[in-house]
Amino acid sequence: QVELVESGGGFAQAGGSLRLSCAASGRTWSSGTVGWFRQAPGKEREFVAANNWNGRNSQYADSVTGRFAISRAANNTVYLQMNNLKPEDTAVYYCGVSETASSRAETDPNEYDYWGRGTQVTVSS
Repeated sequence: QVELVESGGGFAQAGGSLRLSCAASGRTWSSGTVGWFRQAPGKEREFVAANNWNGRNSQYADSVTGRFAISRAANNTVYLQMNNLKPEDTAVYYCGVSETASSRAETDPNEYDYWGRGTQVTVSS
């Protein structure tokens, strides 16, 4: 059974940093995508960053480019380093896995097969 568990959320001041982790268990992947999405109150879930499991392609939302970085460890853990945080980054952050093989990291949440329960990130001004 696939399980994704996010951690590392919390409070930060504007300009600060947080690092989110996503521990994946129950399966290993050689293709597909692992991604981070976020959802603020009253808004739809939006794409943040994604990386092919083979590491050959990464995608970032325009709003986080240059501030966030996605990376993976060999133990199936995925990280989202968030720097220069802004109040508009406040949201619940979700880790997801898409098993669709593609040369490009998947950015459409409808193409994701597994999700974690999320971790809250709150950025104060």
